[in-house]
Amino acid sequence: MKNREEAVRIIEILKKTYPEATCSLDFKTPFQMMIAVMLSAQCTDERVNKTTPELFERYGTAEKMAKAKLEDVEKIIHPCGFYKNKAKNAIEAAKTILEKYNGEVPSDINELVTIPRSWKKKCKCNYVRSFQ
Repeated sequence: MKNREEAVRIIEILKKTYPEATCSLDFKTPFQMMIAVMLSAQCTDERVNKTTPELFERYGTAEKMAKAKLEDVEKIIHPCGFYKNKAKNAIEAAKTILEKYNGEVPSDINELVTIPRSWKKKCKCNYVRSFQ
């Protein structure tokens, strides 16, 4: 429980220190934000914002992403780097969201961190701050 309390405390400090902070990634839904954050690892937000329009047009929901062919997602996100792992992780995260959360990205941080894959470390703070 200590980690959660620390995270909440840190988020509150960040909110007070940077009240005007916004996310520079383009997205329309919590699922799209999660995927955009995942793609942003080792990549610029500018590159992600150039890549996600096509990705979200084809696979902008957990339902669509979960059914996507790995090779198709890899091809779209290739410019973001580490595309093989990111594509695999995006599809797996979408499947988990469908299976455990009825297709909705959980708003509770304790549930959010149960979704496997590499995006969650960076996403925790951004996601909680954006949807509180």
